[in-house]
Amino acid sequence: MKAKTTVLGQPSWRLATNEVEAYVTELGGHLAPVTFDVQGRKIMPYAVAPWAEEKLDPELPPVLQSLRGDFFCMPFGGNEKPFRGERHPAHGETANAKWKLESQSTADGRSCLHLSLETKVRAGHVDKRICLIEGHNALYCQHVISGMSGLMNPGHHATLQFPDEPNSGLISTSPFVYGQVYPQPVEQPENKGYCCLKPGFEFDSLREVPTITGEIADLSRFPARRGFGDLAMVVSDVDVPFAWTAVAFPKQRYAWFALKDPRVLRNTVFWIANGGRHYAPWNGRHINVMGLEEVTSYFHPGLAESAGKNPLSEKGFPTCLRLDAKQPLVVNYIMAVAPIPASFDHVASIEASQDNSTVTLTSSNGKRVNAPIDVNFLQSPPL
Repeated sequence: MKAKTTVLGQPSWRLATNEVEAYVTELGGHLAPVTFDVQGRKIMPYAVAPWAEEKLDPELPPVLQSLRGDFFCMPFGGNEKPFRGERHPAHGETANAKWKLESQSTADGRSCLHLSLETKVRAGHVDKRICLIEGHNALYCQHVISGMSGLMNPGHHATLQFPDEPNSGLISTSPFVYGQVYPQPVEQPENKGYCCLKPGFEFDSLREVPTITGEIADLSRFPARRGFGDLAMVVSDVDVPFAWTAVAFPKQRYAWFALKDPRVLRNTVFWIANGGRHYAPWNGRHINVMGLEEVTSYFHPGLAESAGKNPLSEKGFPTCLRLDAKQPLVVNYIMAVAPIPASFDHVASIEASQDNSTVTLTSSNGKRVNAPIDVNFLQSPPL
């Protein structure tokens, strides 16, 4: 087994192919930095907290000490309110505890890292597998939850670092059936936090969401609204083979995209972080960052709010899954990048080939690019 190495302040495991180099932190299992080799260009799309290598307050939650890239949350959210006697940390033990290395292997063109975690707040076992495939600019992520029963709101917390230029990233999703800004202000001025989207606004297009000043924000373009942080969510259509979220970066000539099974991860949370938090450790310097977080959850408060009645569940949209100790839950998720021409704008569709070995990204202005992706992985049983 390969030894850990400290990367950006955190002991981490490395896995790599000719196309991808990725690190996974021991603390919280956060996936970043990740470098994709796109036609000879090195692409690093994931955000890493600006305080990664600073001396931190020991009371800072582990999830914030490691904060970077993508990490698996269970339960997703702040979890300030206990649920049936369970007091979960923010985003759960899976985002805060130290993971154990089970194995690391390279064979048949695949490089895989297998980590595990024994949860304590609600006893159970989680297997994390991150796999790379030669020839693919993609990360294949699988989490298997076993030995655990009851309601749970899991999610992935992919966080991207956008170029420091207004509207440099063009955001889109597969069809969604409902969209809403979080019903309450997510930041409060008296706490040195600021938000600007109209709380509770329901929308059917990312491009027209009002702000508290009456102006219209276009959530499909970012960075925008410097000095503010906001939260919105969309509910994916389940009548599709897979759901997707994408960001095209025309000037950088690549697109980042993620694929999921919307019957497992129903919603996408938009954590729009552009310097709206002026309290420690954020201190107004966490800018040009957006989390595109695939979850089954009621926004971000936590398990208690997601498991109980809430405005979303009362509309018929699930905000929790029910775990069965005798039947492991498998959560599969793919993140990838693909080269695009400078004329490529918003991703309008992502479609799989007949044999599910590639996907085609089509822009709203008709440009098309292909990427090798094993779409069958989304339905993969435990690896």
